[in-house]
Amino acid sequence: MALHSTVFCIGTGVTSFPRNSLSFGHRTVRASGFSTSPLASFPRLNVRGKSFPGDGVPESKESPHVVCFGELLIDFVPTVSGLSLAESTAFKKAPGGAPANVAVGIARLGGSSAFIGKVGEDEFGYMLADILKENNVNNEGLRFDPGARTALAFVTLRSDGEREFMFYRNPSADMLLREEELDFDLIRKAKIFHYGSISLITEPCKSAHIAAAKAAKDAGVVVSYDPNLRLPLWPSADSAREGILSIWDIADIIKISEEEISFLTKGEDPFDENVVRKLYHPNLKLLLVTEGPDGCRYYTKDFSGRVKGLKVDAIDTTGAGDAFVAGILSQLAVDLSLLQKEDKLRDALKFANACGALTVTERGAIPALPTKEAVLNAMLKSVA
Repeated sequence: MALHSTVFCIGTGVTSFPRNSLSFGHRTVRASGFSTSPLASFPRLNVRGKSFPGDGVPESKESPHVVCFGELLIDFVPTVSGLSLAESTAFKKAPGGAPANVAVGIARLGGSSAFIGKVGEDEFGYMLADILKENNVNNEGLRFDPGARTALAFVTLRSDGEREFMFYRNPSADMLLREEELDFDLIRKAKIFHYGSISLITEPCKSAHIAAAKAAKDAGVVVSYDPNLRLPLWPSADSAREGILSIWDIADIIKISEEEISFLTKGEDPFDENVVRKLYHPNLKLLLVTEGPDGCRYYTKDFSGRVKGLKVDAIDTTGAGDAFVAGILSQLAVDLSLLQKEDKLRDALKFANACGALTVTERGAIPALPTKEAVLNAMLKSVA
């Protein structure tokens, strides 16, 4: 399906965004499902899907299983890797934003998801709303702000596929979501509520984030947290560390990278099991540590281990962690008992690792997120 991939030639600077927010627009769309064929070789994976709209199957009226909260923006990715932003002459426009990536990733895998956040009442904002709809993500919780622009991020790709970011949000619309604009009904009816830390940086979005998380927790919804550290967006390293840890203990599931472990522990060894266990709070059900191409580690109260990754040639690592999160949450949304069954959890993490691996083989986040069929095919090839 088309994802509005466009090449932009950059010749001038980007103007700053307005600093005030007025009322918001609200467009409502209804999400439908996505279907691909599960493969019998992986019987323990939860790979249920829904049908394509318009194929004669009634559209589902169920509440989305996973609700993702946070930022939705435009990533501008250089068409040539290994150059600085100043040296790059053309950029590919790609929809992104970590929580939105997860929502789309889950829908691509046949799951049921929704996104809550705010974009500008501008062409980029409406484009992003349409992309959610086209990818079968419920966007009834999306709001539009006429007083601020949709956030932009320019992403530099090094020759190894790793990234550096330059953000344009001073403030952008995602920072201005207010508590009274939240769709609490959508949150309370979810099975899993997922978010990052970027929405904690400034008010009023910080208060909206905390209110949304509390509503989910009070309703018995499983809370999933990917800190997704973007240090340039925070006032200081100390404020980032404090902000990320401020909501640490309410999460049931946490996904974190090796770099984030070092950051949160002020330089301690992320490969030391004792260091990792320091981040395991008493009420946590699952702590996941991603290791890029090497796969991931998992920790519960009762067991821990490592699952190898799927080896691929990386082109752009943007969205890989989000694809991994989408992979594991799509499994947990169907069967939360995976948290107590190590063999089934390992199967789900193999699936999640493959989701992340396939995403790095294309440029951009949302455009590169794989379908369930592509993931299962890649897993079959890896063991052939």
